[in-house]
Amino acid sequence: MDDRLPRYLKLRDEIAARIAALEWLPDQPLPTELDLSQAYGVAIGTVRKAIDVLEQEGHVERFQGRGTFIRRASFDQSLFRFFRFQRADGQRRPPQSRILARDVLPPPTAIAMSLKMSIEQIAAGAPTIRLSRLRIVGEQPLVREQIWLPHAPFSALADLPLPEFADLLYPMYEARCGQVVARASERLTIGEADEDDVEKLQLAPGAPVVVIERTAFAHDNRVLEWRVSRGAAAHFSYEIEIR
Repeated sequence: MDDRLPRYLKLRDEIAARIAALEWLPDQPLPTELDLSQAYGVAIGTVRKAIDVLEQEGHVERFQGRGTFIRRASFDQSLFRFFRFQRADGQRRPPQSRILARDVLPPPTAIAMSLKMSIEQIAAGAPTIRLSRLRIVGEQPLVREQIWLPHAPFSALADLPLPEFADLLYPMYEARCGQVVARASERLTIGEADEDDVEKLQLAPGAPVVVIERTAFAHDNRVLEWRVSRGAAAHFSYEIEIR
């Protein structure tokens, strides 16, 4: 922790670390501002400013008369922003997931840097978990994903039988590994179908594909996951609500 930070930002970091460590459940309010001020030996105003920052960053939500609760980000429908998963009648249909392979291995340097691994970890060949996943509707493959996880916090997944992986990974990260994804950043580009796209997505060589790179973070800003999703551009449909 940077000693040059104002006390309320130091307190913000300490509370965020406790949130990341799952000290409070989603339906359980955080201690009151008075309780936190007494626990940390600071003024209530300092606590209030720390909670204000956590709220602005999307880590917590305040509810009048109920208290302050951990905010759970929802990524369940995120791919609907980019791809059309729907039946012939136009009804949207959530894709199912199929884990094709799981490997424990040192990552390429670019992936290690995306996971914010240290130079020492990279040099020592620190292991990561790589998941190869296919998103399908019915039997039609629509999106393939490569997902990289740091090994230590996700070691419980290193030997988990592949059929036990859930369609939604983030709730499983929390239930099995105690790791909560608080936020994510995404970058979208257009590429051409490579050999794996041709094989797994049944595309023609060189066909246009949408490539989405995502970095997922914990409440304490640790990188928990880096993934790349690739799908046929023919299924692409960007949707956003602007107010």
